[in-house]
Amino acid sequence: MPANQKLSGNPSALFRPFKKHIMSVEQLEFVPFNTALSGDFLSINRQWIEDMFVMEPSDFAMLEDPYRYIIAPGGYIWFAAHKELGILGTCALHRQAEGVFELTKMGVRGHNRGLKVGEKLLRHVLEQSEKLSLACLYLLTNKKCAAAIHLYEKNGFVHSQRIMQRYGSAYERCDVAMEYCPDYHEKVIK
Repeated sequence: MPANQKLSGNPSALFRPFKKHIMSVEQLEFVPFNTALSGDFLSINRQWIEDMFVMEPSDFAMLEDPYRYIIAPGGYIWFAAHKELGILGTCALHRQAEGVFELTKMGVRGHNRGLKVGEKLLRHVLEQSEKLSLACLYLLTNKKCAAAIHLYEKNGFVHSQRIMQRYGSAYERCDVAMEYCPDYHEKVIK
C-alpha cells in the first residue's frame, strides 16, 4: 500500500490471511526444552505475568533457571514454534511428587495471542502427559485469566477445591485451582 494511502474500513482485515498462514498445522511444531530456549521461556512468561500481576519469588526462580527448577526434578517444558516466526509460546509440567504434575508457565507472546497458539500448545502438552504415569495433573490460575480458564475447561480441566487447599498457596495471585479430568470432560460434552 502506498505510504500516502489511508486505511479504510477494518484495518484488521489486512491481517486475516497472515493469521491463517500462522495457524496452519504444518507451520506450527512443538519443541522440547533445551537451554538455548531459556530466554524465550523467561520472556514469554514474564510478559504475561507482568501484564496482569506482579512477579513473585517462585516466578523469578523458575523462569530464570528452568532447568534447575523444572527439568532436573523430572518436569517438562515445550515450545510452540513457527518455521518463520520462531518461538510463539511455551508451557511446562512441573513435577510436584511421583505422578503429580502442575501445568504451569503457559504463555503466548502478546502479538500472537488470539491465534489459537495456546490451544494447540495445551493440547500437545495434554497428549504428552498421557504418556506419563500421572496420578494428578493440576493447574493454578486467577479469575482475571478468564479466557485461559475457558480454554482449560474446554480441554478437560475442572475446578477443584481439593487442589486449591493442597497447592493454592504456591502463588499469592492464585484464586482458581483446576484438575485435569478427561473422563469427566467427555461425559459432560456428550
